[in-house]
Amino acid sequence: MAEVTITAGDGGTFSGYLASPSGGSGPGIVVIQEIFGVNKVMRDMADGFAAQGYVALCPDLFWRQEPGIQITDQSQAEWDRAFELYQGFDEAKGAEDLNATLAHLRGLDACSGKVGSVGFCLGGKLAYLMATRTDADCNVGFYGVGIENALDEAASIKTPLLLHVAEKDQFCPPEAQAKIHGGLDGNAQVTIHDYAGADHAFARPGGEHYDKSAADLAHQRTADFFAGNLKG
Repeated sequence: MAEVTITAGDGGTFSGYLASPSGGSGPGIVVIQEIFGVNKVMRDMADGFAAQGYVALCPDLFWRQEPGIQITDQSQAEWDRAFELYQGFDEAKGAEDLNATLAHLRGLDACSGKVGSVGFCLGGKLAYLMATRTDADCNVGFYGVGIENALDEAASIKTPLLLHVAEKDQFCPPEAQAKIHGGLDGNAQVTIHDYAGADHAFARPGGEHYDKSAADLAHQRTADFFAGNLKG
């Protein structure tokens, strides 16, 4: 596992956490952070995908505000800082930085094939934008926040997209979920799974709303999705 430097489209540079499979090479996965930066939860996620045989790269998307953010969800002060960073985040630039990350990952000798993405929370919305704005081979979003505001981009989805939606998500209320289903259910590239009783961040280990059964099911569906679209 190592830190790498990625060159942004506008010439700046930012870091990323790279996790490699034991075999040394494999398809790639861009792991997209929550609002807490590239913290232990995200690094563990990347390591988990590496254990499944992928080259996983998690970029620092807050670098334009403050490089190296690694905070948790365990104190109010950290939550306040996380929301401050989220509110100051330039989504368009973030999507561009993810496209640069995608290109960087594809250029690594260890990356032997297709490249997909998976994102959580903020990253869940960005995974959707990866589907609409990049040529990633497939994308997965966990409880994305704000997808309902970007449904006008849905016609641009040309590769498989898997979305995990938490039924009780306080950041994606029922009316937003209805819009997402209304805008995407007819798209043959999109699969949406709803998790009854699950709240936002149900797959974040140690989080207030962690739901092991829902998380295990979502992770298994994600593993099957990536195996079929990246290894198949």
